[in-house]
Amino acid sequence: MLKKWEVTLPGLTGKRPRQAYIWLPDCYDEDEDRRYPVLYMFDGHNTFVDGEATYGKSWGMASYLTWTRKNIIVVGVECNTRGNGRLREYTPVSFEDDKYGKIRAKGHKYMEWLVNDLKPCIDENYRTLSDREHTYVAGSSMGGLMSVYASTVYNHVFSRAACLSPSLWVEPEKVLKLVEKSEIGSDTVIYMDYGSDELSNHGFMLEHMTNMGAMLLSKGVNLTFRIVPGGDHSEASWEKQLPIFMECLGI
Repeated sequence: MLKKWEVTLPGLTGKRPRQAYIWLPDCYDEDEDRRYPVLYMFDGHNTFVDGEATYGKSWGMASYLTWTRKNIIVVGVECNTRGNGRLREYTPVSFEDDKYGKIRAKGHKYMEWLVNDLKPCIDENYRTLSDREHTYVAGSSMGGLMSVYASTVYNHVFSRAACLSPSLWVEPEKVLKLVEKSEIGSDTVIYMDYGSDELSNHGFMLEHMTNMGAMLLSKGVNLTFRIVPGGDHSEASWEKQLPIFMECLGI
């Protein structure tokens, strides 16, 4: 069961509303005493159904959850669609790029809103298991980068993460330093992948992925690391990884 409502991010885009989405398990209304873990996802408009997706193709999360009958709540929020707004909100470090110019990081502000505003709202209005053990995060591309950031720097909130095609080309040394400084619980579970057909999109991506994987392992993370054969940078490719990363995360 998919529900939608409007939210505002005052510290980022003022009063301009954007869509928020929540998926509730089919059995949600049947057992009024049951509580559920929550998976927070970036790019909520591209998560559930094709009709909402930017390019007409979503991750197909609604179909997957309907078919598998997973007992989990999934929450997603539409990204900032104006100009380079998505890049600013979905990066923890500022960077400069030949194509996009100077991008000032607002990832910290976005995560503070998610942790201190959105999550308490979800926990108050729905029957969630609100503790760290049952709170997860996932995303792809810049959302994948943010999932790395959320699951390490905000490890006190999130215990598991799926980081698909993370944009580790964004100041990789600075991102590595953030992870290195983080206090990460030994029970942390992270799935991280990259498509073989997208490795050439940015130079040294295999090196960046390997360095991040090594850093996460050195921090005691229970890591699944994959290069997806034939995988590319698209929702259609990420959809195919759904059953794999959900299994790896124990969902």
